[in-house]
Amino acid sequence: MGTKNSILLGTLGKYSDRFHTYQPEKSFSERLDIAKSIPRTDGVEPVYPQDLGHEGQNIEILKQSGPDASIRKKSIDYMKKAIDISTEFDANMISVCPLIDGSDHPFHVDHMKQWHWAIEAFQEVANYNADVKISIEYKAYEVRNRIILPSMGKTLHFCDRVGSENIGVTMDLGHSLMEQESPTAEMAAAHDAGRLFYIHFNDNNRQADWDMPVGSVNLWETLEAIHFMDKIGYDGWIAYDVFTRAGTGSMAISQQKLVMKKFKNSARVVIVHTFLKN
Repeated sequence: MGTKNSILLGTLGKYSDRFHTYQPEKSFSERLDIAKSIPRTDGVEPVYPQDLGHEGQNIEILKQSGPDASIRKKSIDYMKKAIDISTEFDANMISVCPLIDGSDHPFHVDHMKQWHWAIEAFQEVANYNADVKISIEYKAYEVRNRIILPSMGKTLHFCDRVGSENIGVTMDLGHSLMEQESPTAEMAAAHDAGRLFYIHFNDNNRQADWDMPVGSVNLWETLEAIHFMDKIGYDGWIAYDVFTRAGTGSMAISQQKLVMKKFKNSARVVIVHTFLKN
């Protein structure tokens, strides 16, 4: 399976929750140097504009579906700039996770307007450069209690409504588990639609986005996903969206790559055993 390994640069820097800080803060250049030192790394996933400029405006970029037209325009401009930067590095893809778009309670937003605003925003971004893929990472909740694109099915429908071939999905196994999905079944739907652009591996208990090590909880679901990727000949990017509370980020990511290699072999053994048994 000819996959390429990407590193989410956020996993190598400061990591904290409401109660504690687990990893020290590192500059963008420091995290890049760490990424370069990790074996079998083919690329990185920086976050625009936090990593690539406009420090401190991280909340504003996500508000593409907000009621303020100026904020939506700024968000669209950010994504266009990210597209320009991606072409400079021959990346030709950006991944977008609209965590702030959604609602927290009934009557919080006008759902129809919010839906149409999001469609219009992504149509403009997709048409800006048809050679660059726009990969949408869906998630059920956090930071909003209910995010506008919570599931694979709704995200694929959204992609169809946008109507551009360069709009697709970033499949995060942890987010799929949170939504009580079968990750492989959803991956199959995205592949069938020609919109499986990017895959993030991690794990959780299906209740919260803990970003735990790959296969540490849902082993069989992980093995099935790896087998499916092998079956369809997936040769796109994968990344490990894993945040560690012990050790270092670089150590955790390096271990994930070794674990994934073993999991790939294990998945093949499981399939062969099942075939022979039947």
